Amino acid sequence: MNAYLEILERLNLTAQAQGGDLEVFSPIDGQKIGAVTQDKPADIGKIAAQAEAAFKAWRQVPAPVRGEFVRLLGERLRVHKAALGALVTLECGKIASEGLGEVQEMIDICDFAVGLSRQLYGLTIASERPEHHMREMWHPLGPVAIVTAFNFPVAVWAWNAALALVCGDSLVWKPSEKTPLTALACQKLFDEAVEEFRRAGHDIPDHLSQLVIGGRDVGQALVENEIFPLVSATGSVPMGRAVGQVVAGRLGRSLLELGGNNAMIVAPSADLDMAVRAILFSAVGTCGQRCTSLRRLIVHEDVYDVLLPRLSSAYEQIRIGNPLEEGTLIGPLIDEGAYEEMQTALKQARAQGGDVVCGGARLEIEGLEGGHYVRPAIVAMPAQSEIVRHETFAPILYVLKYKDINEAIRMQNDVPQGLSSCVFTGLVKEAERFLSAAGSDCGIANVNIGPSGAEIGGAFGGEKETGGGRESGSDSWKAYMRRQTQTINFSDALPLAQGVKFDL
Repeated sequence: MNAYLEILERLNLTAQAQGGDLEVFSPIDGQKIGAVTQDKPADIGKIAAQAEAAFKAWRQVPAPVRGEFVRLLGERLRVHKAALGALVTLECGKIASEGLGEVQEMIDICDFAVGLSRQLYGLTIASERPEHHMREMWHPLGPVAIVTAFNFPVAVWAWNAALALVCGDSLVWKPSEKTPLTALACQKLFDEAVEEFRRAGHDIPDHLSQLVIGGRDVGQALVENEIFPLVSATGSVPMGRAVGQVVAGRLGRSLLELGGNNAMIVAPSADLDMAVRAILFSAVGTCGQRCTSLRRLIVHEDVYDVLLPRLSSAYEQIRIGNPLEEGTLIGPLIDEGAYEEMQTALKQARAQGGDVVCGGARLEIEGLEGGHYVRPAIVAMPAQSEIVRHETFAPILYVLKYKDINEAIRMQNDVPQGLSSCVFTGLVKEAERFLSAAGSDCGIANVNIGPSGAEIGGAFGGEKETGGGRESGSDSWKAYMRRQTQTINFSDALPLAQGVKFDL
């Protein structure tokens, strides 16, 4: 416990982590690590009004100057990378290198956004009318509500925050009630960047970024508030469906990052050594609690009997334990509910003809009895049954056979979710077929790398029940701005478009 307190002290969180009404427990051993104060639904009106006032001031700041603030925020993250990474591990249970990697992802998106602040490009458009000019401009949108999940407690906020800030928007962030301490730490670093920005002589409004902590009722009040033209929500499909309906009901925008049921196709020409390594990280990393975790392995019948024993052997060698300790590859599930969901899924898989090749049992670790540790499971399935088509947020890998690439692609696509996908093959024809319009229907499609661990430079998101939203790189910034088409007449006449005549 002293080590846990030291992590909080390194981020000056000790006082804020005490005396509140929301208890926080580490999934590592179940110990209580804090108690933070929750907001109430009635507080949201005031918070939203403050966000609107901050937006009206921030949108007047030139975009490159806004980028300078995000640069300072990135520098604060660099200074505190080790401490914040350790807190991510402590609060959500991912291993130390993944915790550090998540903070690095925050730093990377800040770097990306700094460059973006000078590249919020519009268009010039030819007008059919003489001495007229048309152009398309992008303007700040408004206050952005950000709702995040426990499994990436800080990176997803940064994806949204860095882009929204350079685009001229203010922020209100509701983190998962399972991981509020990491959010408090990020807000502290944000406030430090604000002070440094002001010392450099820049104006920046109060309440540019605000944090709300609470349960579903607080989230409901947030997404219902019409001050927020955009709600970015990451989480389960039922949550996203509820958010999307509420926001659509008030004609706002929603950016949804929801479920994934990601598959890997392994062709006969695949490098099996490389495939096994990719499967391991993608299927068991973060204890199977990534939205991009590998959940379905579709293997050609010619290599099935070679790959499955090698994979089972590799699973037996995985080091499971305290994620703060060096050498650990898998930490705990987030809580008892996640463990129960895993066991229910395995029971259903057996009932639907599945054979649990290895894993699935609870693992008791001395000194960590309050944690929920499990052995990752491999389940050989005779077909893509109902449970295989359902996303279970746990380290279960369903393995299926296929005969030809077209059948494999059909299986890959025959699920409600559409986030990430990949194929391992040595044949250009198979790779290109997989990437074609008739190939993978996911937002992310990879060749000879796994479905997990996306870089920030590309747009992140998926189709179908994944929600259709795009965050992070490419042109995802457009979600945080409003488009305006402008026409300027610099002639002495007033011609109408399409040749219309309207003369008195």
